[in-house]
Amino acid sequence: MPSPYYKRILLKLSGEALVGAQEYGISPSVMQKVAQEVKEIKDLGVEVAIVIGGGNIYRGVAASAQGMDRATADYMGMLATVINGLALQDALEKTGVFTRVMSAIEMPQVAEPYIRRRAVRHLEKGRVVIFAGGTGNPFFTTDTAAALRAVEIKAQVILKGTKVEGVYDADPVVHKEAKMFKELSYIEVLKRGLKIMDATAISLCMDNKLPVIVFNLTQKGNIKGVILGKKIGTIIRG
Repeated sequence: MPSPYYKRILLKLSGEALVGAQEYGISPSVMQKVAQEVKEIKDLGVEVAIVIGGGNIYRGVAASAQGMDRATADYMGMLATVINGLALQDALEKTGVFTRVMSAIEMPQVAEPYIRRRAVRHLEKGRVVIFAGGTGNPFFTTDTAAALRAVEIKAQVILKGTKVEGVYDADPVVHKEAKMFKELSYIEVLKRGLKIMDATAISLCMDNKLPVIVFNLTQKGNIKGVILGKKIGTIIRG
């Protein structure tokens, strides 16, 4: 069996990545695919934590732009991440992977409250831990939540799954001539204003020397490939 390059990782999934061919909501086929790929890396002995967004159901920033109070809109977005977390838990457990959902907003009937030491213990016991509810605070994105949780649990890397191959100098969907970066520094991401993660998340990673690998989640085998140390996507570090 190949040896994984990373022992403990945090996988950041955008809510939009779960939509599939639909306009919104959760695609069961996409969820099953993600669950199967997570199982494959779990079987390599990797400890896996996941932070999931909620943009497939509700985007607080978009609602705020239309006049809703920003804090209220963000709290609604956090609840959407809990819905996604429960859906992913169900898909993972159908593949035989023991899973815990931990929410930054307490709702004990459906998820454990987030406690750092308990989260680390779950990982050590071989469970996948899904962090839902963002940071529990408005005005912070799920990218910032991913960076925060990764630092807290001492993950070795953040894997950010997207719909494109990596980080580009322009939107590759709109600009066909857009150039993909193989490697970027944190400072370059901030100076160029690249929107792959917000500035707070990148700064937190920079302060803690936590690398981020941005890759195409829709390409089968990419998660496992990254775990095995293959040069896939864009790495942000140093």
